Amino acid sequence: MHRQRNSSSHGRIAPRALALALVVALGAPVAAPAGATTSSASRLANCRVEMPTLEYARGHLTVATDNPVSAPWYVQNHPANGQGYEAGVVYAVASQLGIARHDVSWVVAPYASSYAAGKKAFDFDANEITYVKARARDVSFSSSYYDVHQAIVALTTNPIVTNHSPAQLRTYRYGDLAGTPGLAYITRYIHPRTATQSYSTMAALVAALKSGAIDALVIDTPTGNYMTTSQLVDASGNPFATVVGQFPSTGDHYSLVFQKGNPLVGCVDLALATLRANGTIASLTKRWLGDYTQVPTIKP
Repeated sequence: MHRQRNSSSHGRIAPRALALALVVALGAPVAAPAGATTSSASRLANCRVEMPTLEYARGHLTVATDNPVSAPWYVQNHPANGQGYEAGVVYAVASQLGIARHDVSWVVAPYASSYAAGKKAFDFDANEITYVKARARDVSFSSSYYDVHQAIVALTTNPIVTNHSPAQLRTYRYGDLAGTPGLAYITRYIHPRTATQSYSTMAALVAALKSGAIDALVIDTPTGNYMTTSQLVDASGNPFATVVGQFPSTGDHYSLVFQKGNPLVGCVDLALATLRANGTIASLTKRWLGDYTQVPTIKP
């Protein structure tokens, strides 16, 4: 286990590195070497030079996620294989920062602990964590690496599958995980007549749906699709639940999560901006999340 470095001159964040990254994070011009420009490319080049002083474990980009993890974000519960949307984004960010694939180290961090206040034993966490203003008091977030749509998941036999006008949506019983964007979406946009049930674990939520205790849940579209094709299936693998439809975007998005004030955020944002501009994000989206863009949109 690596300790957070805060005393030796070898591990301390250099003043120049700290100033550089903070300026980058604020979007202000960065002083460039003589003859260079202050373009994003040159600022990213500066980040590559400064990376060893910014990393949690010098010489390695330490990335956290939960265990287990699932498709389409990761494949075979093995982030280091680079398969899946989030794994692809992580390795693409690392490449932009001049970090070789073998220098990316993966560690486990439970989902809820990733955005809790306090010191982090990683550079950033990649685990479908939605940016929430209240969470930003305790941790720092990158810019978006995936814009999230919320979707309804229900058993195929439930009337909501075919009857889901805005007025009809209010008549159903919903449940969701505590503290999630799905739960907030139900409250803010659907306004059901019956109080929404809150569950502390996914297993309890799925059990409530299967038993008929709730009619539907709301969750991000890719995860909803995974549930209906991998979790809510019978012994023969046939699905008995479906993604009814997805709602229009509300601006929710997934971000990489950092210890509060980590100066690495600015450099990662530069890398993400480059990946959006050069088509890498679009390519990863098409490969791993393309099916989910075809889910019909419904109005709350």
